[in-house]
Amino acid sequence: MVEAYCVKCKKKVEMQKGKETTTKRGTLMMKGKCPDCGITVCRIMGKKK
Repeated sequence: MVEAYCVKCKKKVEMQKGKETTTKRGTLMMKGKCPDCGITVCRIMGKKK
């Protein structure tokens, strides 16, 4: 799984139910849930090739 930073827990967590999405500018991003508190966490992956 992908690691992301949870701002509520203030630590890096392994994302649950991660889904790859694209931002308006075409950058890849993973969105999922924090396993501890359940809020949405995101990780910017890079430019789409």
